[in-house]
Amino acid sequence: MTQSPASPLPPPKERRRLREARSLTQAQVAARVGVTRETVRAWETGRTTPRGRKREAYVRLLGETAAQEPSARPEVEAEREALPAGSGASASPVERPHQPEALDRKPLPASTAATLTPAQAFDALYAFCAPSLVRQAYLLSGRRELARESVERAFQLAWQRWPEVAVDPDPAGWVRATAYEYALSPWHRFRPRYRHPEPPPANASDRALLEVLLTLPPPYRRTLLLYDGVGLDLPDTAAETEASTPAAANRLLHAREAVAERLPELADPAVLHRRLAETASAERLRAAKPPTVRTGSERRATFWTRAAIAFTVALIGTTALSLRTAPTRYEPPVAPGATVQGVPPNVAPGPLSEKEQELRKKLREETVSGPDRLVPQLR
Repeated sequence: MTQSPASPLPPPKERRRLREARSLTQAQVAARVGVTRETVRAWETGRTTPRGRKREAYVRLLGETAAQEPSARPEVEAEREALPAGSGASASPVERPHQPEALDRKPLPASTAATLTPAQAFDALYAFCAPSLVRQAYLLSGRRELARESVERAFQLAWQRWPEVAVDPDPAGWVRATAYEYALSPWHRFRPRYRHPEPPPANASDRALLEVLLTLPPPYRRTLLLYDGVGLDLPDTAAETEASTPAAANRLLHAREAVAERLPELADPAVLHRRLAETASAERLRAAKPPTVRTGSERRATFWTRAAIAFTVALIGTTALSLRTAPTRYEPPVAPGATVQGVPPNVAPGPLSEKEQELRKKLREETVSGPDRLVPQLR
């Protein structure tokens, strides 16, 4: 029986869990529903919602998965099963006591968003997220200036795309993912201002932890910070790092093992969570004011708009000049010269011989009128 367009759809986190319960990839689900893999990813992250026949097919596929499960397991049990057994970690990643530290993710304050202007809503989001994002970017990059720049650029991009970010289910996550991508970009090493290392933290323990974090590969470092620092659960961490839940769990365990190998006192996830927050909070990291970020975003957008217009005008002018000066008819090229038989080549002028010099002297000594016998006589 064909379901109605208003068929109940599980929440985004449950959609991902049901797909992974049947060991299906996003590409396989996309092939069955008839959409692209990026569309399935957007459905599972909650950025978009299926409609029409695609929604019916997607709901039917998820319903078949739910019917095959013996019982609806809690989310925590699903996260525990995603972790490989016998990993040697001191505690499971899901067994983490909540500690209200500086890097924890807290719910956005409830506000009447409908009565706020776009600038006021942006300023509220910036004031809520920017201070913690600067500290997180510092742990990712190990550079104070780069951390501030990453957060500022992320919010500038968010302001340029504010109609899209404002309706996003998790605008803070949108900005955080953009800031992380910018902070972990490998192209910063070619910039002159970031070629030399910055002064390390003054505290020896903070300096040791930051050195260990920077030795981790960027995906492992990002997964460790999101789970043990920010406090995301495993599915959300996997979704933000664009990895499967088992892959994110493996990255997390390997990162914890690497940290525990260098710093055994941080083998406990709760202690690691507290130390990450303390290390980030020890630095004086200040974010710019929201009006400054909005003004910088508008200036950057204006600059690139004018640059695009100037480039377009220059391209049009060059094309018009080429059309104006281009020949309107075919002109055959001039053939190269060829030697004609029987005609001696032109001899270039050179020094005179002795006979030629004598002849020139004789001609110069005679009168202008010539020899005497040629001068006419009057009778």
